[in-house]
Amino acid sequence: MNGIEVYGGLEAQYIGKHHRHEPRENQCTSALVKHIKAPVHLVWSLVRRFDQPQKYKPFISRCVVKEDFGIGSVREVNVKSGLPATTSTERLEFLDDDEHILGIKIVGGDHRLMNYSSIMTVHPIFIDGRPGTMVIESFVVDVPEGNTEDETRCFVQALIRCNLKSLADVSERMAMQDRTEPIINY
Repeated sequence: MNGIEVYGGLEAQYIGKHHRHEPRENQCTSALVKHIKAPVHLVWSLVRRFDQPQKYKPFISRCVVKEDFGIGSVREVNVKSGLPATTSTERLEFLDDDEHILGIKIVGGDHRLMNYSSIMTVHPIFIDGRPGTMVIESFVVDVPEGNTEDETRCFVQALIRCNLKSLADVSERMAMQDRTEPIINY
């Protein structure tokens, strides 16, 4: 996978198993890993909410799901000002509550992320002897005309890093408040 940071052991195993994108010409791909000091069920309860990404994604101000929640559902998200977009239309491609895998594809919007597809996986680990979570997010996207592969990869990685940091902050705050039960029942 081009653009992947060098990961060892467990990270590399999960990336190889769940994050296999096959980029075409003029596309780039990458995977990012974040360790979170909160139990996996709590982190997954946030990640799996395709209908409420604004719970942890700081650039989303509003989300509306157009039909019943499930595979194939489409959401319209409004993006906060300051980014080169105001809307994004995204489809839920994959959701596995047992394996903790979420896949989405951007299918429209006023941005330059064409043919964008991402996979997020959530894995239990121990951090400092306590239950924690490893989150991996990978993507593949077209390189827009006028941009290089590296510029595109760096832009998307910056967005994902921000989202993963926010996910960690929200999850760890909930864990510290002793709210370790999932926020939804599924």
